[in-house]
Amino acid sequence: MERNPMRRQLASLRKSLFDQGYLDEQFIELEQLQDDANPNFVEEVVTLYYRDSARLILNLDHALERRPSDFSKLDGLMHQFKGSSSSIGAKKVKAESTLFREYCKSGNAEGCMRTFQQLKKEYATLRKKLETYFQLARQIGPMESANRPK
Repeated sequence: MERNPMRRQLASLRKSLFDQGYLDEQFIELEQLQDDANPNFVEEVVTLYYRDSARLILNLDHALERRPSDFSKLDGLMHQFKGSSSSIGAKKVKAESTLFREYCKSGNAEGCMRTFQQLKKEYATLRKKLETYFQLARQIGPMESANRPK
């Protein structure tokens, strides 16, 4: 496949991540930090996010199993997870994190459980989409400067 059609495919895939609400402007901020000296910066940051956040998800899973629910602990763990998710621009994951924290504040264990299941789905979906995006980006090579999708 020629480079130009692949670039169009990558641009379309990137645009869809924003259009479908998976990513927000923070992802663009990360892209703007990428340069010739560190051409894989965004992919490295996202890889670290998924490596570190896996531990938080496991801790949240364990904390949700405990009865009675320790909403303070759950909220603290989700606060960390939300911050990490915000740092890569994971918009849907961040929204679910916010909802989870609201359920913690109101002491709604069932709401926490439901929201956490949805959060894990959004998290996994974004991971797959970003893996596809970065795989295609590696095939193409270095990108031009980042800009907001149109």
